[in-house]
This record gives sequence, structure tokens and C-alpha cells, in this order.
Amino acid sequence: MKRLALAALLALLPLPGQAFDLEAHRGGRGLMPENSLPAFANALSLGVTTLELDTGMTKDGHVVVAHDRRLNPAFARDPAGEYVAPPLPRLLDLTLDELRQFDIGRIDPKSTYAKSFPDQKAFDGTRYPTLREVFALVKKSGNQTVRFNIETKLSPLDPDEAPAPEVFVKALLAAIKAEGMERRVAIQSFDWRTLKLVQAQAPAIPTVYLTLQRGQGDNILAGKPGPSPWTAGLDIASFSGSVPKMIQAAGGKIWSPFYKDLTADSLRDAHALGLEVVVWTVNDPAEMKALIDMKVDGIITDYPDRLRAVMAEKGLALPSATGVSP
Repeated sequence: MKRLALAALLALLPLPGQAFDLEAHRGGRGLMPENSLPAFANALSLGVTTLELDTGMTKDGHVVVAHDRRLNPAFARDPAGEYVAPPLPRLLDLTLDELRQFDIGRIDPKSTYAKSFPDQKAFDGTRYPTLREVFALVKKSGNQTVRFNIETKLSPLDPDEAPAPEVFVKALLAAIKAEGMERRVAIQSFDWRTLKLVQAQAPAIPTVYLTLQRGQGDNILAGKPGPSPWTAGLDIASFSGSVPKMIQAAGGKIWSPFYKDLTADSLRDAHALGLEVVVWTVNDPAEMKALIDMKVDGIITDYPDRLRAVMAEKGLALPSATGVSP
């Protein structure tokens, strides 16, 4: 009986040699203002494996941490304390100093966003950080192991909303190199053009292929003729409809699907091809447990505290906490 119980426990663990990847989505936006230094400090203080974050670029070429290519009216306030309203400026329209004038530390209570994250704490006076400032925060914490999963927020459907992929990748890699973080980062995107450039210019940096296969915004067009504009010229029909085969052929190391798109068969196929699978964005503990039982390699969540509790219940090793103030 003891041997059977041990075998059952081992069956739930990640693949050999791999620690389960607890990723704080946008720093853990269920708890703190998204993509902010307070959020990243909170995630470090809780203990996570990876800080997941989004990046854009200002008019004067700074790589900043932001999900939206324009100011978000759900939480960006102008110097007068008013939430921004259309017409919303692009990040590319603003210098870093101009962008710093906007406070992103409190959700507009009237917004849909506020209803989605009612427990998010306000942190007035929070500004858009640069990527290098996030790296500096981690260095200040003394954490030597936490990683960064950096998303490039570009879209082939809206080319005027962000820099050209070549310009953006050059600036992103320069910021990473300047802080000596090449060995601690992965770069992810729905826009696979940027991943192709990263692989050519910095082949040691793992690339994470984000996918969505349902609803609006799909970047994988299964059953439709021709390649998706998101997939850098690759057509899933050329890979027998297999997303893992498509990602392996593209040179990816990690597949990051929307968690409801993942099946046991596609997970097995991905692992057989040597891909890690990190799903997004999972906030319900029951769904976290089910995905761990499926043997995903990691989970991206808005609530890293919830995932830590589930991991502890499952007997998974927890990442170390390193308390730090923003």
C-alpha cells in the first residue's frame, strides 16, 4: 500500500529535474496594481518562481512595463487625479517623463476592471516602471533565483500602435543585457515575429509561444486557410493541426496556451516534443489543482497566494520569499 501511495504522489509531480513554475501574472494583479513595482515587491515577498510582465516602449525609447499600448482608463489618472478618457495617447506618443505623470495605483471603482479584481489594494502614487527598474527591485531584494517572463505587447493587426518588431526587440535585449539578466529571462508573445527575432539575436534566451484558440483575438487559426498573421508565416495546417509541433518547428522552448484550450493529448504531445507547458491565466484553486494533476509545468495566475496554497496542499516545493519594499 505504501508503494502504491508513493507512486500516486510521484505521478502528480512535474517532470524530472523541473521545479513547478509559479508565475505572478502582471505581478499578481488580483492583489496589487498590475505591472507595478508594488505588485512585483508583493510577489517577491510572497515567494514566486517567476514575475510575469508586459512591455511597451515610450517615445524616447525606454522599455516600460505595461500591458496596454495606450493608457488604460480603468486605472491611469492624470495629474489632476482624473481617470484618463478618450482620445487615449499611445505609449509611443509620450516620453518617459510624460508617462510618469500618470498614477496607476488605484482602479476606477466604476470600471469593469474593478469588478473583476475587487480585492486589489490601492497604492496611490504608483507610476509606470521601466523594465530596468523591475530588475533593480529584484536585485534590491537579494533574490538570486526568481525569473522574468517578459511579454512583448505588439500586434500585427495594429502595426501603428507599437514599434516595429525589429526596433522593439533591439531595445528589449539591450535593457536585459544592461542589467545582466540574460540568464534569468524568457521572452513570450502572441506575436511570433518578435520570438523569431529573439531566437536569431539571443539564442540562449528561451522563447515562450503564447496561444489562444477560442473567441476573439485567436492567434491560431485552426481550420481556416493560410497562416495566421500572428504566427510569423507558419500555417498550422502544415503541422497536421498540432500546435506543439508548430511551436517546436518555430524553435520555441515553452508553450503557453490559454488553460481552457489545453487537453491531455496536446499536453502529452508537447512533453514528447521536449516543450514545457505553462498555462495562463488560472485563478480558481480547483482548476489549479486539476492542471497540476494533468502535469503542466507551471501556471500563470493573478493570485500567487492562492497558487502557493494549492502547491503546498499538493506537496510541491514552494519558491523562497524575499521581502522587499517597492
